[in-house]
Amino acid sequence: MRRLLVMSAVLFFAGFASAQKYSSKTGSVTFEASVPLFEDVYAKDGNNIVVLNADTGEMASVSAVKNFHFKVKLMEEHFNESYAETAKYPKATFKGKIAGFDKTKLTASPQKYTVQGTLNFHGVDKAVSSVASIYSKDGKIYMQGAFMAKPVDYSVTIPKMVTKKVAENVNVEYNYVMTKQ
Repeated sequence: MRRLLVMSAVLFFAGFASAQKYSSKTGSVTFEASVPLFEDVYAKDGNNIVVLNADTGEMASVSAVKNFHFKVKLMEEHFNESYAETAKYPKATFKGKIAGFDKTKLTASPQKYTVQGTLNFHGVDKAVSSVASIYSKDGKIYMQGAFMAKPVDYSVTIPKMVTKKVAENVNVEYNYVMTKQ
């Protein structure tokens, strides 16, 4: 599985070959779909791969969906088998661009940028947009942001008996520390 993910990432990021490139293999992506009075629905992937073309602001990321870990192992098992169907859809990808990105204008103070692109999850492509804080320090580029996603938009079926326990809007957050390649 890991080999398949690495091969997919290599092909996915091939367009970045000649650019000034920054990347990370330890990006953090979390999602939360909790509702009040019920158990937290929260998961984290600390092995998200991200590449940024610092010349154009284009970026891409890939996660092995099985890398999302929950506090409750049974919840993780249900997520992988019933909701995300990771055997059928093993990865989630994002490909997009940071609007108005200019690496030469980055400072140690975070600046707000809009990131727009396409998220592929559960075999479905959907346009997403987020506001990200980006800054540069010690030769690294730091980026963090968030956006909302709806399971229904990605053809994820939530069983009726748990629909009240899972939020209709899922908060997705990302946090990257990228180094020059």
